[in-house]
Amino acid sequence: MTDQAHIGNPLIQQLSKYGYLSDEAVKEIDRRTNYFLKKKNEHFLKEGQNLSSYFVIAKGIIRVYFRRNEKEVNAWFGEENQIFGSILPIYANKPSFENIQFLEDSEIYAISSDDLNELYRLYPELNLIGRKIAEEVCIILEERAVSLHTESATERYETLIKQQPNLLNRINLGHIASYLGITQETLSRIRKL
Repeated sequence: MTDQAHIGNPLIQQLSKYGYLSDEAVKEIDRRTNYFLKKKNEHFLKEGQNLSSYFVIAKGIIRVYFRRNEKEVNAWFGEENQIFGSILPIYANKPSFENIQFLEDSEIYAISSDDLNELYRLYPELNLIGRKIAEEVCIILEERAVSLHTESATERYETLIKQQPNLLNRINLGHIASYLGITQETLSRIRKL
């Protein structure tokens, strides 16, 4: 990527980490990227919606959660400079079972899956980038599943702090406890160890 005019687009910056982008592809991605300001507690996606987009947070933080037995269960958290999207709408064109909510006032850059699929057709180098992103998502999901089934609550907490050290300062403990699959009281005990 040599065209400095588009360097301010965090979506392009993240995509380019996965592979080469021609100047033409960069310009077209930039043209199709939408910028949004989201307020704290607003949603990017709600359960049952079929909003198929990739997005990058330039500023802010999100949580992804689903409802189980009338309770909200946090599945993961996202911070700046990562690519996000809901898997079912993006890859299977099905409604989402999860919710994506902003936990801070946030700035995001998004591109629709339809636009991205068109860009895959026009710029074959993007196919490799898309595959690498999908592979990374698979690895993250498998690591999360293994963690939930094999690690103690203390180990899951330590992994979270190691992988996303800034979360404790930005997310309430109730959300973190839900993510770890424990009560807030148990989380308090773990944090005192």
